[in-house]
Amino acid sequence: MSGTCSSSFVHFTDRLRERIDASLASYTELEGGCPDFLREAIRYSLLGPGKRLRPILVLIAAEACRGTVESVMPAACAVEMVHAYSLIHDDLPAMDDDDLRRGQQTCHKKFGEAAAILAGDALLALAFEVLAKGIRPSDLAARCCAALAHAAGASQLVGGQADDISGGSDAGEINALESIHRRKTGALILASLQLGAIVGGADQQERCALEQYGRCLGLAFQITDDLLDIRGDETALGKRTHKDSRQGKLTFPGLLGVDQSIARAEQLVMEACRALAPLEARARTLEALARYVVERNR
Repeated sequence: MSGTCSSSFVHFTDRLRERIDASLASYTELEGGCPDFLREAIRYSLLGPGKRLRPILVLIAAEACRGTVESVMPAACAVEMVHAYSLIHDDLPAMDDDDLRRGQQTCHKKFGEAAAILAGDALLALAFEVLAKGIRPSDLAARCCAALAHAAGASQLVGGQADDISGGSDAGEINALESIHRRKTGALILASLQLGAIVGGADQQERCALEQYGRCLGLAFQITDDLLDIRGDETALGKRTHKDSRQGKLTFPGLLGVDQSIARAEQLVMEACRALAPLEARARTLEALARYVVERNR
């Protein structure tokens, strides 16, 4: 992979996104037993415009470990399905109660709460079906299923969301805030890199490098999202801004201030890039992606 400057990087990820979207569309054609309204709700939420950050991470992590896009595409799509399910459920009135996602109505606003819940349930199940059937050999599929299930489960993504909506314990402490978002946001980002490493055949040193990169990147991404919530443009972002403050949620800018939050995100990106040293030149696209995450602040 080449082209790590901003414009060529965006062009490169646009091409990857097209391949991901085509695969996601194919996987969600679904068989006759799926009711039409459910299929429509699934495809509406999954195929709507999005960054596809997590599946892109799966693909470029695999290639950094000498794997191929074709062999790891099912894992990339599975991660995006889990991500889409989590967004559908997070947007529900009982959770974050949002009406705008990716520049369009949230799933429950468009189809009703029951259909939205069912669409999320179906996407979560489909993710593991795609992994189990699409990744070969079967031992790699099992490892991928275990890694993704852990990331999506009660101690990671779901646990982070639970602490986020309840306020967690000692919510005024930076460690508690980081703990929430290392799970709610960071877990799937880390899992994306783990899946790419598994299918790409990474050795232990490469796996450790990608995991450290993922931990840093996930937190930097969340800090950037918090900053965009108070400084971003709602139309460009495709979701409501200032919603965290309206809901009384603690954020990184709320705790650290804007300038210190920017500095923290930039520090994390530097740490992420340093962690990739064992991958040498094969890490250039991962480095470019990390820098792109914080450039969204500017």
